[in-house]
Order: sequence, then C-alpha cells, then structure tokens
Amino acid sequence: MAEMHRLRIRVNGEDYELYVRPKTLLVEVIRDHLGLTGTKRGCNSGACGACTVILNGMAVKSCSVLALQADGAEVLTVEGLAKGSELHPLQKAFLDHGAYQCGFCTSGMLMSAKALLDENPSPTKEEIKEGIHGNLCRCTGYNSIVRAIAAVAEGKYEEAER
Repeated sequence: MAEMHRLRIRVNGEDYELYVRPKTLLVEVIRDHLGLTGTKRGCNSGACGACTVILNGMAVKSCSVLALQADGAEVLTVEGLAKGSELHPLQKAFLDHGAYQCGFCTSGMLMSAKALLDENPSPTKEEIKEGIHGNLCRCTGYNSIVRAIAAVAEGKYEEAER
C-alpha cells in the first residue's frame, strides 16, 4: 500500500484536510477528491492551461503541481469566482462577448484572466495576450476573449458587493 500524507488546503474559502499519495496532482485533488469539476484535465502536461487555478495568488497549471506542494495553501477555482448566483465580472464579460464556444478552455482562461487583473488591473491588449498565453483555445480565435478581459479592465463590469 502506498504511503499517504496529510494535505491541508483551503479551496474557494473552505478548509479541507485529506490524505493523498505523494504523486497525487493538485488537479486530481480538486476534481476527484473535492468534486470541483470546473477545473478541466486537458493535456496532463501543462501545455493547454485548461486546469489553471489560482494558487496563493498566482495562476498555475494544476496538472503540473503536486498536491503536497499546495499543503497549507489557498486555491481558487472557477467555482469560487461567483458570489452565490452573482457571476464574477469576468464570467459576465465572457458570456456577453461570446468568449467561449465549446467551453473546455473557459475555466482556465477565466482563472488566468483573474490572476492577470489582480496583478495588473489596467493591462494593455498586449499584456492581456501575454497573460493568457499559456491557455489554448481551439474555437474562438482569442479575439473575443481579449475583448472580454479588456472590458472588465476598463470597468465596464462591476463586481457585486460581498
């Protein structure tokens, strides 16, 4: 039997304590242990960005992070963006600008965009493109995604009060 290690992690504002094998990936904990399936498993090699989450304030590809590396950390997934039934401004903008088609990349794009705007609230178009460069989309051509992120940066979408 493989050795199990305790993992304490805060995901979307909730504390969890679970036991995982040393080679368990963060994406596995999020999807398989916590049931948060908005984080997608795409390439399993860190190339597509579908599994992007925010770990201690930084966008990371959760298929490239061992769960135990996130011990004691705070993780935000796409499920944590909305406040109850009120969508996050990025989610609203993605809907309004048609910044999705099949939707597979959308959660990772949203998380990369959130991390970008948290770090740089007023990015240029080029900075937006750089901020999402690790997220692949095979459907939209990226223009609608960049427009949606820019609209949020320009203040066209306001976040609801908590």
